[in-house]
This record gives sequence, C-alpha cells and structure tokens, in this order.
Amino acid sequence: MNKRMEKIYQYTAQKSATNPHSEPSAVTTKEISQALAIQRSNASKDLNQLVRDGKLTKTDSRPVKYFLSQEAYEEADKYVESYKQERAPRKKQQPQHIQTSFVSREDIFSNIIGINGSMKNAGEQAKAAILYPPKGLNCLITGPTGSGKTYFAHAMFQFAKANEVISADKELIVFNCADYANNPELLMSHLFGYAKGAFTGADEEKTGVIDQADHSMLFLDEIHRLPPEGQEMIFYFMDHGTYSRLGETGKPHAAEVRIIGATTEDPNSSLLDTFVRRIPINIQLPSFASRPAFEKVDLVKVMVSHEAHRIQRTISLTEDVVKALIGSVSYGNIGQLKSNVQLVCARGFLNHMHEEQIDITIEDVPEGIRSGLILLADNRGTSNELSQNLESKLVIQPNEDSLNIQADSYELPYNLYDIIGDKAELLKADGIDQETINHFISTDINVHLKSFYKDHGFSFYADNKLSEFVDRKIIELTNRIYSMVTERLGNDFQSNFVYAMSLHISSFLKKLQLGEKREVNDNIREMVTAYPEELKLAQEIQQYIGEWFNIIIPESEIYYLAVLLVSLRSASQVGRIGVVVGAHGNSTATSMVDVVKQLLDVDQVTAVDMPLDMPPKIAFEKLKQAVLSVHEGSGVLLLVDMGSLATFNEKIQRETGVFVRTIDMVTTPLVLESVRKASVFGTSLDDLYESLKHFHGYSTLESLPAALTENHLPKAILAICASGEGTAVHIKNMIQTTLDKKRIKDVEVLTVSAVDLSQLLPEIQKHYQVIAATGVVDPQLAAPFITLENFITQNTDELIDQLLLNHQEVETKEPLVFDESETREVCLNYLEKNFTFLNPQKLIDPLLQFTEEVMNNWQIASEEQGFRINFLLHAAGMVERAALQQPLSTSEEEKQKLLNDPDYESLHIQVLSLSRVLNLTFPITEEVYLLALINHQIVD
Repeated sequence: MNKRMEKIYQYTAQKSATNPHSEPSAVTTKEISQALAIQRSNASKDLNQLVRDGKLTKTDSRPVKYFLSQEAYEEADKYVESYKQERAPRKKQQPQHIQTSFVSREDIFSNIIGINGSMKNAGEQAKAAILYPPKGLNCLITGPTGSGKTYFAHAMFQFAKANEVISADKELIVFNCADYANNPELLMSHLFGYAKGAFTGADEEKTGVIDQADHSMLFLDEIHRLPPEGQEMIFYFMDHGTYSRLGETGKPHAAEVRIIGATTEDPNSSLLDTFVRRIPINIQLPSFASRPAFEKVDLVKVMVSHEAHRIQRTISLTEDVVKALIGSVSYGNIGQLKSNVQLVCARGFLNHMHEEQIDITIEDVPEGIRSGLILLADNRGTSNELSQNLESKLVIQPNEDSLNIQADSYELPYNLYDIIGDKAELLKADGIDQETINHFISTDINVHLKSFYKDHGFSFYADNKLSEFVDRKIIELTNRIYSMVTERLGNDFQSNFVYAMSLHISSFLKKLQLGEKREVNDNIREMVTAYPEELKLAQEIQQYIGEWFNIIIPESEIYYLAVLLVSLRSASQVGRIGVVVGAHGNSTATSMVDVVKQLLDVDQVTAVDMPLDMPPKIAFEKLKQAVLSVHEGSGVLLLVDMGSLATFNEKIQRETGVFVRTIDMVTTPLVLESVRKASVFGTSLDDLYESLKHFHGYSTLESLPAALTENHLPKAILAICASGEGTAVHIKNMIQTTLDKKRIKDVEVLTVSAVDLSQLLPEIQKHYQVIAATGVVDPQLAAPFITLENFITQNTDELIDQLLLNHQEVETKEPLVFDESETREVCLNYLEKNFTFLNPQKLIDPLLQFTEEVMNNWQIASEEQGFRINFLLHAAGMVERAALQQPLSTSEEEKQKLLNDPDYESLHIQVLSLSRVLNLTFPITEEVYLLALINHQIVD
C-alpha cells in the first residue's frame, strides 16, 4: 500500500470508527479529494483498489460511498486508539447495496461462461489438477492474448479454497516472469529470496515469492519469458520441493506450492522440454472467434451488466450494436471485447447522461468498432447464428445476477463514469457548448482506456493491428468505400476487404509522397477490360480518394484498383503465389505471419522459425518443406531476415522444381504487402518481386499532398545530455540493445553534448537523416523529440518500432506528472538498470537532496520534473566517473568561463557538500557541465 493509499485508508478507518455503535459513516471520492488534497482521479483509483484489496466496500448508489469492509473493520482500532475501549465485540452489519463477489462454495467454474460448451474441457482439467491426490498437479494455461488466462487462474484458486484444498486465509501469489526475463540473478532473488550480504545493498535477509506461496498457489504469468536458467530453477523446485536463497550454501528451505503457468506461446517451442515434461496438464483456452454465438452474446451481456452496475442505470443496446461489438474483436479476444464494451457504454453515457435509461444505438458507436458490423456481415454463417441468439434490443438492468462474478484483470481501477460526469459538469459551468464538451470528453475516454489496456498485452481498438500500419483516416475511408462497393456489386467480397484495400491505398499514397510513378503495363489494361463493372467503380473510387485527401490521384491507379476489386470479389483462390517467412529466433517468423493471417484472412503464407542453434541443413529442409506446402502453381516468394538465407534460393528451386524468388531484411509491413499483392488477381512472381524491392512502408498522410524525395542518408537517433558522455551514453546503450535484438543495422545512435549541439547539428544533418532525438535539449528538428523523463519510462522496443515503421510520426506521450515518491522510483529504476559501479539504493537520496538544493538556489520551480530527473541522472554519472577516476574533459576556455561565472561559487559550495557526503572529489570539469544544465533550464 503506497503512502497516498495509506492516508485514504486511515481517513476512512477513522470515520468508520467515529460511530462505533451504529452503521459506520461513509466517505465519497469528492470528500477524500478535498480532505486530503488529492486529485479526484487519484482518489477514485485508490479507493477502488482498496475495494479490490478487501479493505473497503462500496455502495451501488451515486455518488458512490465507501465503507470500511467487514474483514478490515477490526483493523481500524490501530488507527483510532481512543475508541478501543468503546467498541463492544459485535458482528458488523453490512450496509445495503455493497458490491460483493460471488464465490460458489462448491464450484466457481459453474459461473464461467461456456463451462458447458467451449470451456468444458478446460474446467474439467482445472478441477482434476486441483483435486488430484495428494497435493494436486502443476498445470499450464495456454491461449491467445485476452482469452482469460489470468481470470481462469484466479477461478482455479477460488475453487481450491472452496474445496478446502488451500486454507481460506491464503492468497494467490502472482509473479510476472517478463519483468525478469533478462536477469536470472534478479529472477532468483525475487523467486527464492536472498541472504544477508548476498550482494551490495542486501543488508538483511529477504524471503521470495516461493515463501509467500507456501501451502498456497503461485501463478507464473508469461512463463515463456523465463530464461533457461529460470526454468531450471523452477523445475528443480518442482522435483524436490526445496530451494536455496541467493547467497546461501548448504541451507535448503522447503515449501509446498502448487504452480500454474500461463503463456500465449506454443510451450513446445518456447519452453525447455525438461520443463514442459514436469507440467502434466496443459489447459488450452479458446479464442473468442472459436466460441459459439450464444457464448459471445452472453459475454457481452455480462460486460454490459458491469457497466450498468457502475452507473446504476438500465442500458439497452440494439442488435446492430451487439453485432458490431462482437465483430470488432480480432486478436484481443475477451480482453478486447471488454475494452470495446467499456468504450461504447462510456460514449453512450456521455450522449445520454441526463436520461433515466442509456439507450445505445449504432450512432453512439465509434467508427473503429462500427466497422465490426461490416466485417461480421462478410461471415454470413456467424452473422446468421448471432441473429438467432439476439432480439432486436438487448436490455440490461443494473442489478442482474450476471453481475455476481469475480472481477478480472481488465477491471478499470477507477470509475470512468465519475470522470465523465465531473468533467462534463466543469466544462458546462465554463459555458462550453455540448458538442464541444462531447468532443473533449470522448478524447479523454479514449486516452483513459488506451493507457489502461496497453498494460494488458494488447492495444485499445484505436490502436488495433491494422492501425499499427495504416493511418486511421485511411481505415475510415476504406469502410466508406466498402459500403459503396457492396451497394453497387453486392456482398460477394472476401472478408479481408477492409484490410486489403486499406493497405493498398496506404501503399500507393506512400509512393505518391516519395514522388514515384508507376505505369500501367499492357497486361493489366487487357486484364481489366473483361471486368467493366469493376473498372467503372474503380474510376469512382479513384475520384473519391482524391476528394477525401484533396489530392490528385493518377489515372493509372484506376487499373490497379480495378484489379484489386476483381481479386477481392473472386471466389477462386487457385494459382496464388505462396509466401514463406523464415527468420532466426524461437517465434520471430511465426509472430509476423500470425499478424498477417489475422488481418488478411489468408492461408498461402507460412512461417519457419529457426532457433540460433539450428543447424543450416535442418533450416534448409524446413524452408524446402514450407515452400512445397504453399506452392499453388504460381511460384513462391521467400522472405528472410538475413542475407545468408537467400543463398538457399537456387538449391530449393533445383530440388523442388518450384520457382522461388527471395527478399531479405524481412519486416511485418513487408510480409503484409507481399501477401496482399500475392493474392491479387493476375500478379506474377517476377512482378511481385520487382514491386517489393521498392516497398517503403505505408503512408501516415503527414506530408500529403506535397511530394517527398527519398532520403538516402543513413538514419540516426540523437541522444543528448549535458556532456555527451554521461546519460547520453546510457541512452545509446538502451537503444542499441533494442536495435541489436531486432537485428537493425541501418540506424546509428549518436551522443551529443548539449553545450556543442548548435555547433555540431548542421554537420550531423549533412551526413545523417535524424529520425528522432531524446535527452535534455530539444534540437527543434523535423523529427520526434522524446524528453528524457518520457524516454526512460517508455518501452524502448515499442518506441523503436514506431520510429522505424514511419519516422515522420511517433506517438510521444504528454509530459509525465510525478509526485516525489514516483520521481524517486523512476530515477532509482534507471540507475539500477544502467549503472554498474554504484549502489543506487544508497545513492538515490543524497542525489535527490543535491538536486533539490540546486533547484531551490536557482529558484527552479518544483513542478519541473524534467529538470529534476535530468539533473539527478547527470549527477549520478558524475559520481560514477569520480569513483572510477574517469572525469569528463573540457577546454581551458570553458574552465575559465566557469570560474568567471557569478553563479559558480554557489554551485561549488553545493558540490563540495555532496563531496563530503559521498567522500568523493569532483573535478572542475564536472562543474562546467552542471552549470550548463542549470543555465539551459533558466534560459528555457
């Protein structure tokens, strides 16, 4: 429990105790916010977390009221000593309308949707694993992202408690293996604990999660991220039931722990065979798409029930809305459905806030989810099955029985409807019209849900897989084109129409941006003359696209659009070009192919994963078999990640008789474009190969309608710090690690001193195409700038992906807001990951104090978290350099300039103070850069 949450709990406990002989007093979010000077959103978040932790309960009414829970009631004594004698032993009556969780004393699985259908086998396996004598069986839960693995693990734990297999006072211990994937020593210390003196900073013995899970259950989420050493640690414990703490020898500890693992990957390819053999039960959860229609409808009902319960109003949805919600689910499964339900209900609440019942129609549904209705219409069997299970309107009351299910990991940690209501009230009081209010709050809803679901393994619908490659304005345009096409030519089109057309439009717009022209060859002209309807419609689409973007689309594009329409309308898929993706790594190729299959709904593409230790002979055989499996008579395109694999081309062709062309440096966008074009009617392998050699990705529309020229300079990312040698080097290492991991060799990371930036930048731009910059100074380039505080809190892998997919546009976050403890945590995490010769735990507080003194002396506002973080991290580098006797260098001119600066004496006194605390001497050259940082902040 953090300090802020502790204050909230203490305040609530005190208020509950003030009426010990009657029903306890309640608190509201507004009261907490005002009484404790806490932002309302933070107060709401913490109150709801306390509810989930069992410390508080809350009412169904509005405004929501919070009470001390029955279990925590006695704990209030420690906060209010004066009432200890007054309180007589009694059983506290639970207030009416308290939100509770329903847990069957016999079989919690009976409450899971599909337990007698698609989830039946999973439920039976889970019960067998828990009840198997004498101590149950370890098991693995597999299934795609968002399929409910965490929820199912919690259900297993509740079932074990209800059947007295695990004591009622025990908790499920959850451990995310991804957090320690690259650090086996840190993993071991967290799993098994460590002995005093095991490493620097280990001042006392500490237990690990195995100790916490003794006689209980340990849930290892993302278990495929365990390194081989970690898997060996776990299976040794499975075999012997004993373990040693880090730093201990000859002192084994024993624990009785049931282990449940969860993974989205194939266990046989992502886990050691010796590890898999020790897990006898593999529970496979179904994808959302594979569930029957009535289960999908029931899932929507339950999720809408949650929202109706939150706002205590009846919610109705038309049949089209339910179908759109179900059709909008692609790769995110149940988790994605829940995010979409929350968005639709939030939008409905915003549009009908002052009505007694929230009646949601298709007009209330955002475009991105509405397109699910179109996609569903392509699958007539599913659409008809849903129609048989749906009435014209689905009406959900706020207190239906379907609410009584256990909360899952996708439960928002705050009441979104409180946020909507409060903001609407404030904006209205400021005289803002309703249309503008709706626009502002709709954006807010998207931001809240997007940031929450990004932490759960998949993105919010607005960032779905397609919009990772294609601009949303293009997707919106394509949905309109689809309506135009089906109205004229009927519904006889493939289900991947929106995806294929969006990628096509994005690709040719990119060529237009780069100034590339493509002529229509005679074969294509002759081919489309046999399809006059498609040709005429293609001409209209060409004009429509031009009007949509206010640009001139070349007439040659009409023929390519016509060919695409013919391809997407054609029922026959015989003779397509096959595509094989081969890449080193356990699942690199499979991951790319999975994305393409989900988006384009095709089967003429296959993946070959090649672990680094796979012999070349075996790799060749796998690629050869893959080529044969996708060959349909028109040849096969081989996409590989390294040039060495391209040497297999001629040998495969010789041994199989299949015509093969090879392109290396494969990426997901390249696979998308390859498979899309390979499916186009009349495309030859040579034409496909030639077109892909000049593929530059998909358009982001930033520079339309102006034509751009291709930049042939090597790409570079600037890492800027005060000296160019301290924090910048650490940033460079972080970025370089990601580039190396992704085998990206055409991007260089340059470290630059803020002092020399203006002088060096023109020269850098002569030799490099700067695609981004990060650090302490914004160089004001036509490229994204990521502040240092944002950079160190972002996922570097995602950041690099965004930059390389199209460096003209990268999602940079709003300036982060940290309180004191969060600033300390951010800096501490950074120091622990990037500094080898320091003890961050002991150094962090002296550095914070030094930074605060500098800010106070130069009257730098306390809200300037960016400066605080930048200065502290630079100072940490100064300490490490002093300890290693590797100080920065500077010119005599700069030293003299420093000595003549009127502010030098004040800085020198503060540096001397830090020197005494750390027993280190800092040379004058370090003070040059410290003052440069300060002066830059003051100028800004």
